[in-house]
Amino acid sequence: MKNVKMILASVIPGSVSVSRFAAMETTMSQGKTLIGRISDSSGSTTLCELNANLAAKAQAAGASSYRIVAMGGNNVLSGTADIYK
Repeated sequence: MKNVKMILASVIPGSVSVSRFAAMETTMSQGKTLIGRISDSSGSTTLCELNANLAAKAQAAGASSYRIVAMGGNNVLSGTADIYK
């Protein structure tokens, strides 16, 4: 599989354990203010690992929630998410 496939956030299972103050994944941005975009290309090999990396980056940026907008890769995954406050 040579082409990079994009996966929407609605297909990603929310199975990552996070603390109650951590940024939470969202599928709707209503009522929230977009504060930026984050990305991760640190070498994740599973969707759960990539989701956890994006959640950690969102929390570090002071976001209350994030929405994954793109993910892809063959054996090593990368992804991008919008962050909201």
